[in-house]
Amino acid sequence: MMLYMGRLAREAAAALAAASTETKNDALGRMAARLEAGTETILGANRQDLEAAEKKGRDAAFLDRLRLDPLRVAAMAKGLHEIAALPDPVGSTIASWTRPNGLEISRVRVPLGVIGMIYESRPNVTADASALCLKAGNAVILRSGSDSFLTSLVISNILTEAITASGLPREAIQLVPSVDRSAVGFMLGGLDGAIDVIVPRGGKSLVERVQQEARVPVFAHLQGVCHVYVDEKADLDMARNVVVNAKMRRTGICGAAETLLVSHAAVPTHLMPIVDALIEAGCEVRGDPETQRTDSRVKPATDEDWGAEYLAPIMAVKVVDGLDEAIAHIAEYGSQHTDAIVTNDQGAADAFLSRVDSAIVLHNASTQFADGGEFGMGAEIGIATGRFHARGPVGVEQLTTFKYVVRGQGQTRP
Repeated sequence: MMLYMGRLAREAAAALAAASTETKNDALGRMAARLEAGTETILGANRQDLEAAEKKGRDAAFLDRLRLDPLRVAAMAKGLHEIAALPDPVGSTIASWTRPNGLEISRVRVPLGVIGMIYESRPNVTADASALCLKAGNAVILRSGSDSFLTSLVISNILTEAITASGLPREAIQLVPSVDRSAVGFMLGGLDGAIDVIVPRGGKSLVERVQQEARVPVFAHLQGVCHVYVDEKADLDMARNVVVNAKMRRTGICGAAETLLVSHAAVPTHLMPIVDALIEAGCEVRGDPETQRTDSRVKPATDEDWGAEYLAPIMAVKVVDGLDEAIAHIAEYGSQHTDAIVTNDQGAADAFLSRVDSAIVLHNASTQFADGGEFGMGAEIGIATGRFHARGPVGVEQLTTFKYVVRGQGQTRP
């Protein structure tokens, strides 16, 4: 079955690569409209998934990622409209030049081909990944986790009906009709060359397996150990608001801040108000000895806390000597995902942004902006923390590669 799906996806990818921008945008518009029209059906399937997940004892962060409501379905549809409004990268010229012998050389964007998407508890990924792949001219094979399978199945059926109505092959979007774990193994093997790239979205165990076993390129991040560093020249109100938002807006997403670093020079003015705001917002604070002395409610941090991805209302807090120690701490314990500095010192900000080696670095903004939609990409297929091809939010443009187009007038090489 999996090999057959791979062959169908490869055929569909060829058709998509030749599809016009107008046809792809028409399909995306139909997909968005049918998602909105099918909201009640989607939410009915989601309720079944949620009930099953609750019986399994899934934690609150997991259930939050799994849960859909009318606003989240509407946001999915809005994301599809935004993707349709983006420039079509396929066929665009990245660079061009003319050689002394008269050859005209262009570097032109082309689709990657077939994307294998393996994800766990986020049913919205079904729509986001399908739309981004389609806009970039790629076919996609989706393998949903068992906890979100019913919701993902309903969404994928809605999407395939929409693209068929636009004249595109329904095999451009395929959901593996099984939650058998062996399907993941087949996809990681590449389905006899059918899959060009694998994108995992899920927990550490899933991503580790994909990175260890995949025989095709992978866009992935293993963990989101994100930091906020509060410099001594940070505005207090801004720092407090940014830190609380970075941690507490949604604690179960990869862009949630897990560690707060505070400059020693900012301790007298900033540490206690920020810690108090976190605790009052419902966050458990685990701190180093200096942080514990500021508030009796702070629990002692262990060495394990500095590299922890909690995905929960827990935050580790540490006082550092200054910018250099903050950057060193991030280098040692971070995951090269997303890190932020809050300061009014432009020199400190510039140093942080240039020296912190993460996919996303921010100045005076919450780490929760680590999101393709917030970057103007409409949506994202994932966040990549590797160094090859794509890094940060993987959107439409990142789902293309390029080829060289050379035009001559009969030139031959001496």
